[in-house]
Amino acid sequence: MKTDKQVQQDVMAELGWEPSINSAQVGVEVSDGVVTLAGHVDSYAEKFAAERAAQRVFGVKAIAMEMDVKLPGTSKRTDSDIARSTQNVLEWTAYLPPDRVRVKVENGWITLSGEVEWDFQRRAAVDAVRPLLGVVGVNDQITIKPKVSSTLVKSEIEAALKRRARNDAQNIFVAVQGSAVTLTGMVESWSERDLAKSSAWATPGVHSVVDNMSITI
Repeated sequence: MKTDKQVQQDVMAELGWEPSINSAQVGVEVSDGVVTLAGHVDSYAEKFAAERAAQRVFGVKAIAMEMDVKLPGTSKRTDSDIARSTQNVLEWTAYLPPDRVRVKVENGWITLSGEVEWDFQRRAAVDAVRPLLGVVGVNDQITIKPKVSSTLVKSEIEAALKRRARNDAQNIFVAVQGSAVTLTGMVESWSERDLAKSSAWATPGVHSVVDNMSITI
């Protein structure tokens, strides 16, 4: 088991290894495996990259984000400019059906809403707008249209976990109510936790995934 000091050192090393992050601007504190990231970064994409970098470190149980985005003068744009850029990039995103995602921009925050059929389409929309110049945050309110029975969703998720997670499928339990999926049980790392969640989201008809899994360290 890693100590908090070891986790802190590993997170700092991972931040320093990631070229898209100015690690000198990010502070790292760890208490009982919970990592707090603080500081100021120049873009929302950098803030997201820092969060993902911390998640990759073994021993991290949870992450508290206390970072804020302070755009340099050259990166500041009006909400109208950001809205136009957002609309354009969504129109050029191959995975998205036309006119399914609506856009609202306020104080640099992009809110995406609407309805799509698959989670990969929702993720494609968010991934497309995150790195746009002037963006300080993305609020994802896109929903997924359910189209299969809860019994089928449950069986497909369990089959996917057994195929991909190998030893951990037996320790993960799936509960389905309507189009909502709740995952409970134990996994050995953050990556295995992500694998279970992505398996759930990849099942047609899943509208939301509640992650109640714990990491055994």
